[in-house]
Amino acid sequence: MDSKNNSKKDVYKVLGLMSGTSLDGLDIAYCTFKQTDAGWTFSIVQAETLKYTSPWQKKLKTAHQLSGDALVALDVEYGHFLGEACRTFLSKHKLNVDFIASHGHTVFHQPDKGFTLQIGNGQALYTSAGKPVIYDFRSLDVLYGGQGAPLVPVGDKHLFHEYDVCLNLGGIANLSLEVKGKRLAWDAAFVNMGLNYLAGKAGKGYDAGGAMAAEGELHAGLLKSLTKAYEPLRAKKPSLGREIFEKKFRPLLDKDTIALHDRLHTFTVAAAREVGDAILGSVGNRAASVLCTGGGAFNHFFMSCLLEHCGDQISLILPDETVIKFKEALVFAFLGVLRSRNEVNCLKSVTQASRDSSSGLTVGLV
Repeated sequence: MDSKNNSKKDVYKVLGLMSGTSLDGLDIAYCTFKQTDAGWTFSIVQAETLKYTSPWQKKLKTAHQLSGDALVALDVEYGHFLGEACRTFLSKHKLNVDFIASHGHTVFHQPDKGFTLQIGNGQALYTSAGKPVIYDFRSLDVLYGGQGAPLVPVGDKHLFHEYDVCLNLGGIANLSLEVKGKRLAWDAAFVNMGLNYLAGKAGKGYDAGGAMAAEGELHAGLLKSLTKAYEPLRAKKPSLGREIFEKKFRPLLDKDTIALHDRLHTFTVAAAREVGDAILGSVGNRAASVLCTGGGAFNHFFMSCLLEHCGDQISLILPDETVIKFKEALVFAFLGVLRSRNEVNCLKSVTQASRDSSSGLTVGLV
């Protein structure tokens, strides 16, 4: 990669790919970025979510149970799937890109053991899409002793710095903010990962708008158990992942002696309180504007619980729907831009690594 050539470029056209823990689908966002004297500006020109078919949902949901050779095969298969999706998207919208920046899909995330795995083989993606690719944005940070997450705060710092707090409400809720010139961020709670799991028990992919949760009632015993499960996480602020959810939280949600609507209601309230406390604890006594993005921003019941818990100290800002839906894909496209310039895209202040890094593997960049 010719870093000198890339460092002089100030306009980029990038396709950002994001597949989250909620398994809603593959987010594809064609973004442009421009560097000016005042900093970076961006535009999401075209974006869509490619819903996963039932077979693909099953493959991704059960990937952590596969044998070694089967997981390697799925990594390559999913890489080709991503590449074909990109080729189709670019052809349909008659677009060209400098490169594709892909988050992949997380199968294992165990930074305490020194590894993380996002499948979606970059070489396979490259051969199928026919475009340069940057991928595997987390591994280097983990090897430097970091959590490998969250990575979105770099985008918050450069693209959304006008807000006091940036809150992402996906499978996992995380927030980031600037404190004395340093970007801090952490995972605060499980949101859609738990809500979608419970909605699945009713044969639904998700609880639209939080309607089912709103019909339920608070179950004091379940709320106490959920709050207790969050206690050690609140203190350590680890990177939350499927492993923690399945070990600590899913057994609590499987208690079918509690009505499903009540479980949804109580899980939502518990998550909103965790997120609210994280926000209030970080901003002190000052009023704060909170940018809300991710699928959870459309969950009216969750948002009302969050506001009720925080009171009038915070104002929840909802940007346009495209940014709400595709902010993560946008930011991974931007992480690719920084990587292509050999600039820092992973902050030790956020991940607790031993150093900042420019993370990501490249294929086809010259």
